[in-house]
Amino acid sequence: MGSDALTSPLLETVALACERDWRMLFDRLDMRLAAGEMLQVAGPNGSGKTSLLRLLCGLMQPTAGVVRVNGKPLQEQRGELARILLWIGHAAGIKGLLTAEENLAWLCALHRPASHEAIWQALAAVGLRGFEDVPCHTLSAGQQRRVALARLYLDPPPLWILDEPFTALDKQGVAQLEEHLAQHCERGGLVVLTTHHTLERMPAGYRALDLGQHGREVARQSAERVHE
Repeated sequence: MGSDALTSPLLETVALACERDWRMLFDRLDMRLAAGEMLQVAGPNGSGKTSLLRLLCGLMQPTAGVVRVNGKPLQEQRGELARILLWIGHAAGIKGLLTAEENLAWLCALHRPASHEAIWQALAAVGLRGFEDVPCHTLSAGQQRRVALARLYLDPPPLWILDEPFTALDKQGVAQLEEHLAQHCERGGLVVLTTHHTLERMPAGYRALDLGQHGREVARQSAERVHE
């Protein structure tokens, strides 16, 4: 799967494979994704959706194959990954004893420092005006998710990799996030996400990858080779 052959991919996998607990989740996965696209990774539980996203971020090592960003292997770009991609996992990934502002300041300080004003503007953008100084353990699950998603408004890099970003959001939050993700793609960004939510707002470059279907196809091809 992929974009036009003449378009240089921002993100690419070549013969990517992932094995967990002696079980092959997926194998020989090739894809090319260019700026302006959105890839929704689907599949049944256990098909490797989160594992694929973690491979794309460099948080796991593949069983085989390679991940390339801007044409270079991911492992050769460890020092500059924060300039290239933003990862938000299934868990909110925030510290309950810190305030919303402190959490964002801490997360940004690791890679892309943000000013006090920028952090407050990002929190306002996700509907948390007035909650900037509130310890996050007192916030609801949906509000904690919004704190994590505020990173998408803080001068983010072009590649966003998001694992179930709509978790715990209300209807308004879902619609706002859908719009923000689509606009990021339309401005030349790239989004790779998993979600059980049916997207209502999709950019022109939307595509889907069903890992369950991919796994069945690889198994079929393997069986054919065995019987040749």
